Amino acid sequence: MDGGYALAGAAALIAGAANAIAGGGSLLSFPALVAAGLPPVIANLTNTVAMCPGYLGASLAQRRDLIGQGRRAWAVLPASAAGGAGGAWLLLHTPSAAFAVVVPFLLVFAAALLAGQDRLKRWLLGGARRAGKRESPWVATAPVAAAAVYGGYFGAGMGVIVLAALAVVFDDTLTRANALKQTVSLVVNLAAAVVFVASGRVAWDYTLVMATCALAGGAVGGRIASRVPPAALRVVVITVALGVAMYDFVLLAR
Repeated sequence: MDGGYALAGAAALIAGAANAIAGGGSLLSFPALVAAGLPPVIANLTNTVAMCPGYLGASLAQRRDLIGQGRRAWAVLPASAAGGAGGAWLLLHTPSAAFAVVVPFLLVFAAALLAGQDRLKRWLLGGARRAGKRESPWVATAPVAAAAVYGGYFGAGMGVIVLAALAVVFDDTLTRANALKQTVSLVVNLAAAVVFVASGRVAWDYTLVMATCALAGGAVGGRIASRVPPAALRVVVITVALGVAMYDFVLLAR
């Protein structure tokens, strides 16, 4: 197997598991595609399409935690699809040169979100429970839609934003909130993928390799999510993301 495909496949496998356990998998798979030689915009949209099976695997693995969340899903999933498609449209209308400039900033932003994920969860859940208000799923529609636009445009770190929106509205366990987050992420990626496939700009050779690996990684990650320390995996993902961002900043400075 060509070195670029092997790198992309390995990154997708780990990214699929990372998304199920701690989030931020695209911080690994997107840079791998760029390292393999794809232009940033093509790498980003290819990564979105390729990672869809990973989100599917993770969602199926955590489907038991979705029981009883049908009303919530009806409230947020249509907004997720609309936002994902809108973000994908924005990406396709962003000049390649401009996106290359934005990428390192997006990587740093996503890494910062991932680094503060646990603290944000605790703060949001604590505030929601102290409020003691009756749950209204429709309140989550707007913030989830905004996160979906970001997810369709870039994707990395989207799960953290979605989980924050769900946690502040729904008084539930993080395990169940995470399961709903996986489904939202799947819908966002699928909606964006439809737009990207229609554009005819997807690198299908890399997509097929990564999709297979991401599906396996997502399924495994979903099953072991409760047994793997998310903090340890998060450190690895953040370190890689910041390293790639710093490298991109150096290239921009030249």
